[in-house]
Amino acid sequence: MPNYKCDVNLDSVLVEIGEYGRYQIQNYVLILVAIITSALYNSQYIFTAADVKARCKVPECEANPPRFETNGWGNWALPDGRGRCERYLPIGNTCAADSFHPTDTKLCSRWVYENHNTIVSTFDLACEEWKRTLVGTLHSAGIFLALPLTAYISDNFGRRVAFILTAIAPAAVGLGRSFSQDYITYVCLEFFEAVVGAGVYSSGFILALEMMGLNKRVLGGNIISCTFAVGQAVVALVAWAVPEWRTLTRILYVPSFLFVFYYFLIEESVRWLLSKGRKKEAATIIFKAATVNNRKLSPETIKLLTDDTPSTTDEAKTQATPEEKQESIVLQVLKSKVIVSRLFICSFWWITVTFIYYGLSINSVSLAGNSYVNYILTALVEIPGYCISVLTLDRFGRKTSIMTAFFVCGISLVCLPFIPEYLQWLQTCLNLLGKLCISMAFSSIYIYTSELYPTTIRHSLVAVCSMAGRIGQVIAPQTPLLMAYMEALPYLLFGAMAAAAGLLMLLTPETLHARLPDTVRQAEAIAAPRSRTTDVIVD
Repeated sequence: MPNYKCDVNLDSVLVEIGEYGRYQIQNYVLILVAIITSALYNSQYIFTAADVKARCKVPECEANPPRFETNGWGNWALPDGRGRCERYLPIGNTCAADSFHPTDTKLCSRWVYENHNTIVSTFDLACEEWKRTLVGTLHSAGIFLALPLTAYISDNFGRRVAFILTAIAPAAVGLGRSFSQDYITYVCLEFFEAVVGAGVYSSGFILALEMMGLNKRVLGGNIISCTFAVGQAVVALVAWAVPEWRTLTRILYVPSFLFVFYYFLIEESVRWLLSKGRKKEAATIIFKAATVNNRKLSPETIKLLTDDTPSTTDEAKTQATPEEKQESIVLQVLKSKVIVSRLFICSFWWITVTFIYYGLSINSVSLAGNSYVNYILTALVEIPGYCISVLTLDRFGRKTSIMTAFFVCGISLVCLPFIPEYLQWLQTCLNLLGKLCISMAFSSIYIYTSELYPTTIRHSLVAVCSMAGRIGQVIAPQTPLLMAYMEALPYLLFGAMAAAAGLLMLLTPETLHARLPDTVRQAEAIAAPRSRTTDVIVD
């Protein structure tokens, strides 16, 4: 088969076969299952590495076996009756009050834990908080490396290959981590699992988006986002039912081995195949989709898909072969001031949304009540944000909707620390409103960013933006430290970044009703004045 760039208008073809027919729904359901597992992978460490109440072990007073409750003797054996890292110096051999020095203390060498559900008790991390929080940091660092790796595989070997690999690989690594006998092994496998599995969300999102019609992208993207939120709630429910970390890890990861069957169920992105000049394979999938959707293609489309004559359009002449394209694509991006400026702006958006999103999740521990219920509420409040995104992105446009979300988020978070303590319900509402709005922005930015870049390098550039976003995810756990200088500082910082991100929306084009660009030239053309037909890309 000749290997050339074809000029098939896939968006027009999708209208003929159905923009969201039975074929797309079947593929979407399969992708959504993997998206749920992505949420499990991304959230599990919050529970497996959760803090556990602990106190120093006092041999002079311990029962056999030791119990966490001190039954009164902690008042004279442990500072403040708790003594997590220090205990009073013993001066006798009994558990009497006069057997302990009233002021002098010593560091603990052994601990008694309230339960043994997390790695804190398994690896004795009672007084090494930095090791516990390092688990989340290393997981984020693994995601940082996973995104370019997945993008390279996706853009060069196919969306389907990247999606299936990143869905299956974490199962093996996660199962191995559940057998860890020491802290070093555990964190190394935590990092490696993120490297091989974090790309399942981005690859699944791109695979799903590229088979959607113009009018269904927003709905499809937000269904994925809502599914991810549900997956986070599922993690909390499973952890609530099975809190012991080894068993929990196995329950969460072992089912992912079943994704090996996706090799027979999921097909490659038609848009990617066309961008690689593999028109015959793309045509086969299009014909199958038309059959499943019970739709008929026009004779013109059938002729275009079955005609092996190389294109003679201006676009085909300027991009004669995929090999030439691959050699010059980086140069094309660097020479395009439009694409480079979008890359910097989008990167800041991603840093902002991840910083605020994860920062609010971390600070949500101040919500009163059951920790599992709190996490479920924090996760599920994202869904209204995604629903609002569906209603507004296509009605008011990408820019207006996202800008409004950033500004409302910023205002609510700036106001939050100035609410009196006796109005705790209002503080909680503002916190949840901020999470709702940043969730809306997060979902919308994913869609909007994808629409700003050409097919040939879309996944790679979206991955660059997403990698930048990991910076926000890595530093978000440090925001509570800012309260030592000024209690309102984290929320003021969240608000300022949200406002800056909203203002940067003024520098990018509206993509509502615009076709997904396939080339750098087409991506640049989005910024051109819109024609009366609202189709800014001219073939």
